[in-house]
Amino acid sequence: MASRYDISDEAWDLVADLFTGPQRKGRPRRDDRQMLNGILWVLCSGAPWRDMPEDFGPWSSVYQRFRDWRNQRVFSQMLKRLQLKLNEKGRIDLKTWMIDSTAIRASRSASGAGKKGGLTNPPIML
Repeated sequence: MASRYDISDEAWDLVADLFTGPQRKGRPRRDDRQMLNGILWVLCSGAPWRDMPEDFGPWSSVYQRFRDWRNQRVFSQMLKRLQLKLNEKGRIDLKTWMIDSTAIRASRSASGAGKKGGLTNPPIML
């Protein structure tokens, strides 16, 4: 039985060719699917990389693979493929697609800078 953050067999078959890389000299390369599952665990749980369970391998290896794939734009390609697959199945309503972001401007005092015109050094009472 697959764990909560494991990628399904169907999804892996769709994107597996994006993750195969050349074998370098040295230690054998860890399984790409296991590394992807570790990345999904960290991103979905919100935990720090160092708190990742050892089942996925060393956290530093998973993080390095994440950085390599991010720099190679593998995740963007994966998202495009998954969107196309969902669109083919009729599971995406193109009329409701949108990008949402929120921008809130913080005041100077929010960062601890203090208010304008306020006391710079409050008096010390002895």
